[in-house]
Amino acid sequence: MSTEHTTLKGISSMATRQLLAQLTEQYERETGQRVVFESVGGVTAEKRILAGEPFDVVMLAAGAMERLAAADKIDRSSLRGVVNSSIAVAMKVGATAPDIRDERSIREAATRARAIGYSTGPSGKYILGLLEKWGVSGGDGTTGPRLVEARPGVPVGSLVASGEVDMGFQQISELMNVEGINLLGLLPDSIQKTTTFSAAMGSAMRNREATQAFLAFLVSPAAEPAKAANGMTAA
Repeated sequence: MSTEHTTLKGISSMATRQLLAQLTEQYERETGQRVVFESVGGVTAEKRILAGEPFDVVMLAAGAMERLAAADKIDRSSLRGVVNSSIAVAMKVGATAPDIRDERSIREAATRARAIGYSTGPSGKYILGLLEKWGVSGGDGTTGPRLVEARPGVPVGSLVASGEVDMGFQQISELMNVEGINLLGLLPDSIQKTTTFSAAMGSAMRNREATQAFLAFLVSPAAEPAKAANGMTAA
């Protein structure tokens, strides 16, 4: 690799923000190549890319990446799955914690909740469907818990910590290490929804060789410890 490095510009959803912060620091330390990611709500990121904003590297949920590939906004030949991420549940510190190994216990806790937080993007849509299946879908607090969608880029954990909601569902990476919440763990397999986050070169990337090298690092064994530390598994 050349000793002269141009900073690579990337965009990602919030779910992989902490993971990419660790991986880009590790990569720069090992290679000298600087990669800077902007992490925003996944819906917002997709809109910005579709509108033509240029990025060297894009890392979003697989469904969004497929839409971007179809629109020729990313290089499909470079597309690869990076991590699998699962949904976890958290409650405000002090609240009675259900046994999350059991769907019925989680459903009953959701029914009793004053307000429930969920995110935008794939996991949020799934949670809304799950709550509707459970009959917990009043939305305004009059016929059941108030359902609160976190604003794009705002972690559900912050809503739980502040007391705006007393129960929240989101990708586990965004609920880890948040003060003021009790992270109960992952949803049981019977109701779990795993999201694959994929990465690819943006169609307007400036340095193909450097971008390809970084993508290779993201799926290499060297990146696995950071993935595990963020509650994720290699895709």
